[in-house]
Amino acid sequence: MTRRAALIFTLAIGFCLTVGALRADETPKKTARMLFVTQSAGFKHASVSRKDDKLSPAERTMTDLGISSNLFRVDCTQDVKELTKEKLDNYDIVMFYTTGDLPFADDVRDYLFNVWVKQKGHGFIGAHSAADTYHNYEPYWEMLGGTFNGHPWNSNEKVTVTVHDPNHPVSKPWGSDEFVITDEIYRFKNWQPEKVHVLMSLNMAKTRLKQPYHVPIAWVKNYGDGKVLHMSLGHREDVWTNDKYQESLLGGIKWIMGQEAGDATPNPDVSKAQEAKAKADFDAAQK
Repeated sequence: MTRRAALIFTLAIGFCLTVGALRADETPKKTARMLFVTQSAGFKHASVSRKDDKLSPAERTMTDLGISSNLFRVDCTQDVKELTKEKLDNYDIVMFYTTGDLPFADDVRDYLFNVWVKQKGHGFIGAHSAADTYHNYEPYWEMLGGTFNGHPWNSNEKVTVTVHDPNHPVSKPWGSDEFVITDEIYRFKNWQPEKVHVLMSLNMAKTRLKQPYHVPIAWVKNYGDGKVLHMSLGHREDVWTNDKYQESLLGGIKWIMGQEAGDATPNPDVSKAQEAKAKADFDAAQK
């Protein structure tokens, strides 16, 4: 082989190896797109309040989490009037940290909760006051699993939370038993234990204020071919900077994307047992 032929052969081999590497790099895992709605049509939380035109604490957390994990990218909005059905179709996940009756166009709202969220590959995440949204719009709370009904445990309350499913990627970061956290805790109406998989609940026995009912903290459900997660924690800004809270939300995103397995089989027996336990703890505290 002449020197010139050898040089051409070497360059050709190098070119093939480079192309092979590029092709491998050109097929990464899909990066999901998330629409994070942080509009308040009722009470406005500090965690979603923007200052000096900068993203709110919750918006910064989700944006940074998407970048650091390289799993998803986030668009944040506080003006749902701009949304159309066509724009919604650009997203894989919609996340709410909202209050009140949001000013969606009726056809867009109906499409989101009756059609979009039920499609394969789509997911909805409700954070904290997402349950304090659309109280009178049944398709919303039918999708979410429950509706805000007050918060007897205020934002400075230290509570103990019991983990029921330590294997689900949402609850796994919190440990296999229980954990203590300071945050505002919601109770719920329109609660549908026969349709959801409860991951975590308020431990009434180890909480200062006793009430005779089950208080779920996080749950998941399959909805059509889509997936739904509600996490009631997140009132306080420091909860959004909590590593375990961020890992929990990331676990939920991986579950929605199909990257991590998690059981969503309804477990009404858990809610029934927690209801009985709460009543017993309440009665004992009255003696």
